[in-house]
Amino acid sequence: MNTAAAAASTAPASRTASPALLRGWRSLRLALHIAQGTLTIALIYPFCAEPAHRRLRQRWSQRLLAILGIRLQTAGVAVEPGCMLVANHISWVDIFVINAVAPASFVSKAEVRNWPLIGWLAAKNGTIFLRRGSRGHAKIINAETAAQLDAGRNVAIFPEGTTTDGSHVLDFHAALLQPAIAAGHAVQPVALSYHAPDGSFSRAAAYDGDVSLGQCIASIIAEREIIARVQAVAPLATGPHTDRRSLAREARELILARL
Repeated sequence: MNTAAAAASTAPASRTASPALLRGWRSLRLALHIAQGTLTIALIYPFCAEPAHRRLRQRWSQRLLAILGIRLQTAGVAVEPGCMLVANHISWVDIFVINAVAPASFVSKAEVRNWPLIGWLAAKNGTIFLRRGSRGHAKIINAETAAQLDAGRNVAIFPEGTTTDGSHVLDFHAALLQPAIAAGHAVQPVALSYHAPDGSFSRAAAYDGDVSLGQCIASIIAEREIIARVQAVAPLATGPHTDRRSLAREARELILARL
């Protein structure tokens, strides 16, 4: 064995890595938590009003983050009800990070509705499924989004249209902001980022490129702790003369400024 190989074999593990026993325990708890959430939706949701659904969703999301070793850290202003939340997109965990702070309905691609279990869970939690490329369907989605905003609920979108590793923010698709503009509701930018305990940038939660869902979950569980930072910006008012492209650019710049 050469000197470099010997050094590598005796080098201590990363200070941020979780031991194998902890990873196994987290995996077991994660499976049980998903099962508990599925039973809650199937057996309790039918007998609860929508506000109770939001409270249950928030508690379940907070518990999920704790199981994964993700500590929530909030900054900026409070999320206001009846706003369209506009966030940068890094991971599947983003949904639960936002729900842990302010339960929201999410706009998702229509294909998700057909995913086993996940599609059913998403539908039961108020997800609005968008079929891209269909103008007729877009009108239906706009009306559904406006109805939720009018009812004082938050609707969240990821206008980048895909995920990144969190080191940058792609251009925003302005058309996704149109429902808020048409209904006269404010758009509230939300900056999401993931960090190591020492505050440095972490890509452990990134679900981008060729990373599979299983690989992403394993990467998260392998870390001793991840900090999910949520920074909400003051809502941006909209009106009949609001230009959606200008609004999208402003929202993106405000998020960039906080990353």
